[in-house]
Amino acid sequence: MRRSMTVSLLGIVVASILALGGTLAAGNTPKLGLDLQGGLSVVLQPTRTVSSGVLKQAVAIIRSRVDALGVAEPDISTQGNSIVVQLPGVKNQKQALSIVGQTAELRFRPVLGTLPAYSPPSGTTTTTAPGVTTTTAPGATTTTTSPANIPTTPRDDNKSDAQVILPNEDGTGRYALGPSEMDGRAISTATAQFDQTTSTWLVTFRTTSKGTKQLADLSQKYLNKQVAIELDGVVKSAPVFQNAITNGQGQISGTFKERDAKNLALVLRYGALPVDLKQATSEEVSATLGKDSLKAGIVAGIIGLALVLLYMILYYRALGLVVFLGLCVSGMLMYSIVAFLGRTSGLALSLAGATGIIVSVGVTVDSYVVYFERLKDEIRSGKTIRSSVDRGFARAYRTILAADAVSFIGAAVLYVLAVGSVRGFAFFLGLSTLLDVAIAYLFTRPMVILLGRNRMFTEARFLGVARGLAAAPAGGPS
Repeated sequence: MRRSMTVSLLGIVVASILALGGTLAAGNTPKLGLDLQGGLSVVLQPTRTVSSGVLKQAVAIIRSRVDALGVAEPDISTQGNSIVVQLPGVKNQKQALSIVGQTAELRFRPVLGTLPAYSPPSGTTTTTAPGVTTTTAPGATTTTTSPANIPTTPRDDNKSDAQVILPNEDGTGRYALGPSEMDGRAISTATAQFDQTTSTWLVTFRTTSKGTKQLADLSQKYLNKQVAIELDGVVKSAPVFQNAITNGQGQISGTFKERDAKNLALVLRYGALPVDLKQATSEEVSATLGKDSLKAGIVAGIIGLALVLLYMILYYRALGLVVFLGLCVSGMLMYSIVAFLGRTSGLALSLAGATGIIVSVGVTVDSYVVYFERLKDEIRSGKTIRSSVDRGFARAYRTILAADAVSFIGAAVLYVLAVGSVRGFAFFLGLSTLLDVAIAYLFTRPMVILLGRNRMFTEARFLGVARGLAAAPAGGPS
């Protein structure tokens, strides 16, 4: 039995040291949340009244887009009729803003004609769109405008079933377009690629099963004619169908830069927002206050932990050292797990998460107290330390499991029902609780049992376990 205790103890200690060593060697550190490292906070509001279901759908699409940007632990939630997006550590804020609120309404429209960039007329004129005729009363005069004077279709009038005039991407020209004959719902997936032949970026896409027929019909109807690809009121490209596309695969080409092509592929891949959103507020969040709070919390935590350990050593003697070593093992594992999850899953440590970890220290120390007090009861009943450590743990562990189960259930309920920083608190509290169960069985139990078999630790003058348990030193061979 002693051999198995030693193996268990060495196993958890070696595992924690290797985990921490591997984490530090790989340069991994826990990712920090918005309140600790700063970032971007945006409030988006719909341009019309929508139901809560539509808002939730928009949140899901925005979250998918943000995840694709690689932002660690974004906080995207609804507050009333608004969507609040918090992006910690985002480097390119302009790109992030253009992605999170972009409607991504993709339409394929036939090109009716081309126009120059819009130039407002100097006087009052009567303007007409291409293909539209007007009549005037007898004796009235009309002013014929140049194509440059014909205004661009306002965003509110850009309907899928209407003829419109829209600018190209760089604003140097415009297109007169017919009604949309295919939209973004026909797109299944999209990817940005670099074309070695033309040295340009383009977006390749694959259609859905229904979209395959739509694209085939469109390409056959407008064979050798221009069809504009419009995204949110801007013509991204106006290619000519040189042959019919029947395999459901196509590409969007134009004067794309790498970032533009990837952004376009991203919004196409995750779909269009179900409602137009306008940016109500946008602010850059400084990490100064959060870091100051974190430093103050760490200092307070260290002082509190030192006082707790001092009390445990004075009250339980050598067993207090077990508490210190156990917290070290737990800390190494926690740091490694948080760093690993931050790298692989985007988990970020916020102030609320740090609070959950600090609270969990109290839960862990409580587990030691439960065990040590059970040992005292066993010894006061006349048993030796050697015979009490295993029996006492078996009884104490049931209490520890019950207490940790309550903490874990509370953390799980909070995580499921809460939003924002409260979920971070719940996650780290739950993770710490699971670690406490493992540390109690794999470290505390074998450590105390081995100490109970060593006369030096049980009968030492100042740190003897027997003195810490307020019992006479137990006899018997070691």
